[in-house]
Amino acid sequence: MATSAKAAAVAELTDKFRSSNAAVLTEYRGLTVAQLKTLRRSLGENAQYAVVKNTLTQIAAREAGITLEDQLFAGPTAVAFVTGDPVESAKGLRDFAKENPNLIIKGGVLDGKALSADEIKKLADLESREVLLSKLAGAMKGKQSQAASLFQALPTKLVRTADALRAKLAEQGGAE
Repeated sequence: MATSAKAAAVAELTDKFRSSNAAVLTEYRGLTVAQLKTLRRSLGENAQYAVVKNTLTQIAAREAGITLEDQLFAGPTAVAFVTGDPVESAKGLRDFAKENPNLIIKGGVLDGKALSADEIKKLADLESREVLLSKLAGAMKGKQSQAASLFQALPTKLVRTADALRAKLAEQGGAE
């Protein structure tokens, strides 16, 4: 590969690292072209899966300000650049790796922080962003209902207490 082509490849990879929310490095040795095509589809629309040269990827990651361990660049490497929900792509990779043991998740990056393969698998176990947001909204709505009931109960209790006090005073005044 000519030096200008390498420089262009590094610049493209650097841009991908910078514009991605996450990047997952994998080893794809032993996968067929058809399996790689299936993997690309399983990652969703917000991820690009690209076979890369290790040294160029290392240089690009460094230029993007990302520090990755050298061991991640051993063997044939492909990177899933995720621009959308990283959980969805991590799930796609995890599920594909279960069915195809030749795909090995090496590690990756999430918002500039290096992740191990185990951390990526934990990320895949999370619920999607939409599910988490709806659970949060439901919890907040429940707390608002509780607060409204509490605020509504206070005046009612005050009125009942005042009525009971008035009745007691009336009894005492009528008994005399």
